[in-house]
Amino acid sequence: GFLDADQAMLHDDSLKDELAGTTAVVIIIKDNVLYCGNVGDSRAVASVNGSVNVLSLDHKPSNEIEIKRIQAAGGWVEYNRVNGNLALSRALGDFVFKKNEKKKAEEQIVTAFPDVEVRKITYDWEFVIMACDGIWDVMTNEEVVEFVRMRLGTGMDPEDICEDLMTRCLAPDCQMGGLGCDNMTVVLICFLHGKPYEELVSKCNATGNGDSPFAKY
Repeated sequence: GFLDADQAMLHDDSLKDELAGTTAVVIIIKDNVLYCGNVGDSRAVASVNGSVNVLSLDHKPSNEIEIKRIQAAGGWVEYNRVNGNLALSRALGDFVFKKNEKKKAEEQIVTAFPDVEVRKITYDWEFVIMACDGIWDVMTNEEVVEFVRMRLGTGMDPEDICEDLMTRCLAPDCQMGGLGCDNMTVVLICFLHGKPYEELVSKCNATGNGDSPFAKY
C-alpha cells in the first residue's frame, strides 16, 4: 500500500534524506467495482452519463481535518502551506515532514496515508480522468469532463484528447502567477462495457456539445 511504499523509501539509505515528494492517485478496477486511492492533490473524476462524479479528495493544508493532524504532529499552516513551505498535506516522500518519532506514519505532519473511495461501475459510466494539479488549477471538474466528452463525441483518439487537454491548460508564458506553467500528467480511462469504441463516441456525440465554449480549443 501507500504507507508500505513510503516506509520502504524512508528506510532506503539512498532515499531517506530526500527532500522531494510526490502526489499519487491510483485506480484499481475489479468485478465492475472501482477503487480510487490518493495522497496529495492529484485528482480523479468520472463522467457518468455526462455528470461529474468526483473520485478523490484533494489533500490541502487548508482542510480542517488536515490542519488538526499537522498541528498535533508539531507542524503549522501558514499561507495555506505546511510549515509555510509545502502546498499539500499528504504525499509520498517529503521525509523532512515525517520526523516525529512519537507519531505513527499516518499521524505525521505530512502523511502517505491515502483516502480510498469505492464506486460501483454501471453502464452509464463513460470515462475517468486522472490528472495532477497542473490541470485542475486551470480548469474545473465540469470543464474537464465537458472538454473530454466533446472530443470523444468526434471520435478523437484518447491519447490525442489528453494531449489536447494539456495544450489547453498550458499558459503561453509565466506572467499569470504560474497558472498554466506547472507540470502536467493526464490519464484517460474509457469504459467500453464490452462494446466498440464507436459506441462511446456515439453516446457522447448524441448529447450534443456544439455550443460548448471548448469547441474552439
